[in-house]
Parts: sequence; structure tokens; C-alpha cells
Amino acid sequence: MQETSPLNLQQVQLLSQLVDGLSAEQMAWVRGFLAGINHSVRQTGQPAAVTAAGSASAPQLTILYGSQTGHAQEVAEQAKARATAAGFKVDLFAMGDYKASRLKHDKLLLIAVSTQGEGEPPDDARDFYDFLHSDKAPRLDGTRFAVLGLGDSSYEKFCQTGKDFDTRLAALGAERLIARVDCDVDYDTPAERWIDGAIEALKPLKQVVASQASATSTAANLMDSLSLAALAGGVGGMGAMTTTESHYSRKNPFDAPVLENITLSGRGSSKEVHHLELSLEGSGLTYEPGDALGVVVKNDAPLVDELIDTLALDPQATTTTHDSTLSLRDAFVNAYDITTLSRAFLEKYAALAESTELRTLLSAGNEVALRDYLYGRDVLDVVRQFPARKLKAAEFVGTLRTLQPRLYSIASSLAANPEAVHITVGAVRYDSHGRARRGVASTYLADITDTARTGASVPVYIDANRNFKLPQDAHAPVIMIGPGTGIAPFRAFVEQRQALDAPGKNWLFFGDRNFRTDFLYQREWQRYVKDGALTKIDLAFSRDTEDKVYVQQRLREQGKAVYEWLQEGAYLYVCGDAEHMARDVHAALTDVIAEHGGLSQEAAAEYVKTLQREKRYQRDVY
Repeated sequence: MQETSPLNLQQVQLLSQLVDGLSAEQMAWVRGFLAGINHSVRQTGQPAAVTAAGSASAPQLTILYGSQTGHAQEVAEQAKARATAAGFKVDLFAMGDYKASRLKHDKLLLIAVSTQGEGEPPDDARDFYDFLHSDKAPRLDGTRFAVLGLGDSSYEKFCQTGKDFDTRLAALGAERLIARVDCDVDYDTPAERWIDGAIEALKPLKQVVASQASATSTAANLMDSLSLAALAGGVGGMGAMTTTESHYSRKNPFDAPVLENITLSGRGSSKEVHHLELSLEGSGLTYEPGDALGVVVKNDAPLVDELIDTLALDPQATTTTHDSTLSLRDAFVNAYDITTLSRAFLEKYAALAESTELRTLLSAGNEVALRDYLYGRDVLDVVRQFPARKLKAAEFVGTLRTLQPRLYSIASSLAANPEAVHITVGAVRYDSHGRARRGVASTYLADITDTARTGASVPVYIDANRNFKLPQDAHAPVIMIGPGTGIAPFRAFVEQRQALDAPGKNWLFFGDRNFRTDFLYQREWQRYVKDGALTKIDLAFSRDTEDKVYVQQRLREQGKAVYEWLQEGAYLYVCGDAEHMARDVHAALTDVIAEHGGLSQEAAAEYVKTLQREKRYQRDVY
């Protein structure tokens, strides 16, 4: 480090002591804190002197986040670090932990919130969302706020929860600091700009401090002594230091060798499900049950070639992406999403193609027709149906969004599988509108062979899910509901509890189409039952009987025991389809509690909300 760092030996030692042993979450906070100081250096030429307690005259800022998978929380933590470095007193809350009675007193608000499903707020934001939209919400005259929405533009109600918060706060009399920002799946850059904009808008509201107290802590002294060159790199760019965090990430994935690829679905199954085992040896990557594995994907090369040929573009023409210059073909393979259709793409392409038909489809009142058109089609379908004349490569690239990694629930416990990670992959293959379709990540993973024969590897990183975790109390009972590939995280849960000799009871509800061909990990579950690691298992195979049976029906049938387990302090988890299964399970759970708890529907719904507030009802749904 001394050869490349501008720090002297004492500073290096102090910095190493400061960061050694920090968790990934703490390291993320430190990065944001340093970024805030770096921003101050760029603006004023001097690093901000910030004490641990902050200036006594600094204004109070409250940052709220609503997050299903942790991305909104990540943004909120970065905003807190930046605001703290800028001299604000900052309180950070998950919306589920925020006392609504504070709202009328908190005069400076930043909100980062994701949207799930068809315009729904995240589970941990539901109570605050309902309160804000109720008659109980106070007038907010004198409050200043800014909202960041996170979502996916392929959904009809893109960033709807962020839009709802923004509209409602304004309706209650609050004033916007800056305009709302809606982030698509590639949220890093717009989120950073939103933080920049919010901090700049807040600065005039901060009371001018005549003189700042000298930093007294070792950490603060070290922060003041760091040069601009060191700050610009953040902790991750400051050379080799002993920390517990891997340097591999979404932007710098680890090439994980493929150890095994096993087909789980039996012969004759209507599905194709694979179990993949990847090596993490030497990566430093760690994970917990409930986390996801991010897979950095590529588009299918034949599909790319068809698209370029249809557009009559030069595949070797260069184009500039967010961080590099590539040939058009390489950009379509590695950098841009050419399979997911969205309203945003159609709006941009309709202007290029000068298509009256597309503009009509996008007009108000045609939402159902638009939804039907988007289903089962991709970018190639659109450019074939609505050709654009004399289209330039740069124009077309401007219609596309960045190709995003795919997330797979981790199906293994690191305690049981050191330096390895397992995932469960359902290959997506189907015909639609006269063409064969292939899932971008799922068929790539399903078709890959083990490294012993081919040297195959998969670029991966760990995506921590802070809202889907086993209870800290090893004695707590656990109920897991995961049909289809939703079984993956529960394989990790049971592996973990067995590896750690956790005494708590475990109950699994699993469902799929056919017992003979679709009972995923059947032998493992049978062994867990025999060993006592799995206390109970209930199965639902919808195509084995004339009347289709699903997991929510099994939940109702076992309602008395489910309620008893909940009364004992059980944690209940759901993983899988959000649109149908998760909603049906939620309704069944509420009915079970009403029936066996002797409660009204309203009281049962409040019981379920209490479970969610206590983190005893967690969902990983998509």
C-alpha cells in the first residue's frame, strides 16, 4: 500500500485499525461518508471537519426507506452518510420502525422507496403508507421533502409507490426540495444524482456555523488528513488492507467455476429445473441464508445478430456505454437489455419509427391493449413490425436500458458448504408470436456444463437481502412456504439450522405440479424428516388430482397447528410468485388467524401486520 498510497505509515496503520473487522453494512456507510467529504473537498477545496456528534447547530434531517430487497435501504444509508459529512444531524429509519407521531415534527424528509408487484409498497412500508394516505395524517405545512422511487419500467405501474408518496406529501402541504426521481433497475447513477441534488437543496437551510470544533476522535483526525486522491477512491480503492469484505461486487463480479449442474425435474416434467453449484474459493465472498446470488448475464448471440441485421446496422460500429466504448455487437451482447419490453422503450422507439400505430397503442385509454402487446414480445418483434428508416446506431442505443444482472435465491448454507454457493434455476423456454424464446440467464445457466469438462465459470456477486433472514433466536420455530423454485432459500435455511444444531422446529410447505417429476430436492427433504431437522412437511401437487391443490390450501388445512406455532413465537417465510401465490397465501394466513384465534377479519389483519412489524412474517417474492 505504501508504494501507491499518499498516506504516511502512521495514517495507514490508523486507517487499517479503523476499518478492520467492519461489516459489509458498516463499510457501505463509511464509503458514503468518505464520498460526502470528497464532495465537500471538490466544492470548497477543504475537507469538512465533522465530529461524531455533529454540530450542535446543525438542522435535523430524517431519512426514511421502504425496501423489499435492500436496494432502497442501501441508497438511504448512502444519503445519510453524505448528509452527515455535510454537517447535518441525521436520523435514519426503515418505514416499519418509524413512529408516525414524529411526522408532523420532522421538517426535513428524504424518502427512498421501492415498488413491488403491480404498484404495491414494500412490506416494511405498508403501515406508514396506509397512515400517510389516511385521515389521520397531519398537515405538513413547513415540511420540506424529496422522494426517490426505485422500480422496474417493464411493469405497468413503474415506481408507483414513490409517486404516491410524492403526491401525498405535497397534498398534505409539504414542499419539495427537488423533483421526484424515478429509478429503473439501473439505479446507481440516478440515485447518486438525487442524493447530490437533495444535499445541495438542503445546504441553504443549514444554519451557518461560525467556526467548527476540531475533530477529536482518531477517526475524525484521520478523515481530515486524507488527501483528495485517497478520498476519490473510497475505502475500496485504497490499496491492500485487511478487511472482512470481498472486493467483488455487482460492478466487479467474481468468475465462479461451475462445480456441478444437476437436473432436478424428472423425465416427463413440464418444467426444466436445475441445481447449480459454484465455487467461491479465493473470492472472499460470504453470504447468509436469505441472500441472493447476482448473475451477470449476456444476451443470446444469435438473437443479437438477428436484431442488428433487422436494423441494418454495422455490428462493428462503435458505441459508448455508461463506462466503456464497445462495438455495437458487443454492446448488444453485454451491455443492453434487448429482451424486456417496456412502455419507456416503446415511447422512444415510436418517435424514431414515426409510427402512428405505436403512438395510438401508447395513448391514454389503451392500457389493456398495451399490456397485451408487451406480453411475450421482445425488442426484435417491435423493430420487425415497425421498421425505422435510416436509423443510426446511437439513436437506437438511446432507446435501450442497461442489461441487468439476474438474482437467484441462494439455496445453500455457507456453514454447510464452505467456499461454495448453490442456486435453483427454472429454465425459461417457450414459443410466442411465431418465435422460440429463451430466458436470458436461466437457459444460459441451465445449459452450462461443469468446469471439469469445459472450464466454465459464471460471473457472480452476493446481493444481501436484509429483509429475509432466519431468527437470531435458534430456538424459534420456523414455517417456510415455497412452491416451485421458491424452495431455494428454505433449503439454505434448513442446512444452516442443522449445521448450527439449532433446536428450533422447522415446518415446510412445498408445492409444484406433479409429485413424480417435480418434487425438488425430494431425497434431501426425506432425509431431513428422518434426521429430525425438518419437523413437518406438507405437500401440494396441483396436477396429480382432478381438483388442483396449492400450498395456500394446505396452509388452511393445517390452520390450527399453524396458529399454535405462531403463538409459540414462530417466524413465517414465503418465497415465490408475488402476483398470485403470495397474495393467496397472505389471504389464507389472515383467515387461519381469524378462525383459530377467534378474531374478526380486521383483528386478524392487524395480527398479521404485527407479525410483519416484528419481522416474524417475511417475504421474498417476485
